[in-house]
Amino acid sequence: MKTEQMAKLFSQVLPDRCLVSNEAALRTFECDGLSAFRELPGLVVLPDNIDHVMTALRVCRENAIPVVGRGAGTGLSGGALPHPEGIVLSLSRMNRLLEVDAENRIARVEPGMTNLKISKEVEHLGLYYAPDPSSQIACSIGGNIAENSGGVHCLKYGLTVHNVIAVKVATIEGDLIDLGHQSLDSPGFNLLSLMVGSEGMMGIVVEATVKLLPTPECARVVMGIFDSVQNAGDSVAAVIASGIIPAGIEMMDNPAIRAAEAFVNAGYPVDAKAILLCELDGTEDEVTQQIRHVEEVFRDNQAKDIRIAKDEHERQLFWSGRKASFPAVGRISPDYYCIDGTIPRKAIGEVLTKIEQLSEEYGLRTANVFHAGDGNLHPLILYDARIPGQLEKTIELGSKILQLCVEMGGTITGEHGVGVEKIDDMCFQFTDDERELFHAVRRCLDPDSLLNPGKAIPTLARCAEHNAMHVHHGEVPFPHLERF
Repeated sequence: MKTEQMAKLFSQVLPDRCLVSNEAALRTFECDGLSAFRELPGLVVLPDNIDHVMTALRVCRENAIPVVGRGAGTGLSGGALPHPEGIVLSLSRMNRLLEVDAENRIARVEPGMTNLKISKEVEHLGLYYAPDPSSQIACSIGGNIAENSGGVHCLKYGLTVHNVIAVKVATIEGDLIDLGHQSLDSPGFNLLSLMVGSEGMMGIVVEATVKLLPTPECARVVMGIFDSVQNAGDSVAAVIASGIIPAGIEMMDNPAIRAAEAFVNAGYPVDAKAILLCELDGTEDEVTQQIRHVEEVFRDNQAKDIRIAKDEHERQLFWSGRKASFPAVGRISPDYYCIDGTIPRKAIGEVLTKIEQLSEEYGLRTANVFHAGDGNLHPLILYDARIPGQLEKTIELGSKILQLCVEMGGTITGEHGVGVEKIDDMCFQFTDDERELFHAVRRCLDPDSLLNPGKAIPTLARCAEHNAMHVHHGEVPFPHLERF
């Protein structure tokens, strides 16, 4: 359906302020944080409330119009890439804090509320919301739920799925359902966990109840400085094996260190092969004891220097480089492509060595910065989209890295989701029977596949074509660059 037709159809049931049909304005929504893939939506709908959402979904259902849910657009897998003949349902205006229950440590929020704002709203109560993606200042809780986002503190406090206890969901079939419960457990199937990470293919989250945690009495960061990526990687596994679960333990290699230091002056040693940022939180006594233990582990793994943040200002400074690492890399390359895969902690050093070999093979620079504690890699591939064929070459390298993750016992995504970026990589992560089961579950809630079509789960035919091209031509095809 064309934009003019859709605009006329929706204007009959929704206020004009909720509709965006001007081509220039539509371009605001043509991609998410993965700007390599772009598509102009047929129409954008900006609901003010749940009734608007239900109305929009009813119109889409009755007219077989595809629906792409969107939060803040900070996603990095193309999960919010529009459908050219569908609508983008943007929840950004539904951004209110609905309720705070400090006694039970929960908050009820609308999906457009930003991640960081939740913590800011309850800071005076000595509480905060634990998941903290690098984009937390901008990303929305609805988008976090769609992608099951994490952050630097997910090692100790978990991903979004561990911190959201209930959601209200609008289905394409016209139902408004409540999943989860404020109690520790609830009867019936665990449909809440099914919804978290479903990338907008099961329903539209219109409200969420999240856990709040008490702000730790003390939090300090230990920076381990290494002359070897292997030694840094071994240190991560050794810290966890020793029984300490840090609030976060992050790793950066030399290219990432240099880029971040030039950008924010965080005090990083630019000659180091790798650094680890290990945050420990709890009571003063607990943190003091754990710092001594971590220092010992780092020294046992050949750390050439260890620095401890002397105060809160320096702690935040140490983290500022890690949080700004993506934009920092953007200053040294025309474009970069962020990969998201996971591996067992014990394989960190080996995998980084192999990534370096692949980088040399493809002639593309990489910078590595990632959640080392849970083995969630974020290799940044540096490229120039103005050079013909370099984007395709970059995507091929990215796929090779994800295959490496699977071969080492990991997965193709840790927190960014599959979207369109990794849809072909699902073909070697899961079997035909497993992918067909995913489709069957999805059809229970969306029988006509109107919600975010063409994302996350490839068809059996697509995988067969992908595998045939890979086997016969020795290369990874790029059907996800074409219009779906």
